Amino acid sequence: MALYHAILHVMTNGTSQSNVQRYRERMRRAGFRLIQFWVPDTRARGFAEECRRQSRAAGKNKRAEAEVMKWIETHQDTSGWNP
Repeated sequence: MALYHAILHVMTNGTSQSNVQRYRERMRRAGFRLIQFWVPDTRARGFAEECRRQSRAAGKNKRAEAEVMKWIETHQDTSGWNP
């Protein structure tokens, strides 16, 4: 069974680096791993336009979409998932 933990941390002037380190150590002891990654900035100029462009391009090729969906359904592994 997979566990997920997400908290948005807002650093204030009174927050010290040692508090962050202690928090991270507690989470590691609890079995969590810190992962940081970059994601597209949805506020960036041109983001919505690019989303529309990609959606239109995907919608124009129904055969490719059907092949991809079939592949996903064939290879998906949902064992252990809880709805």
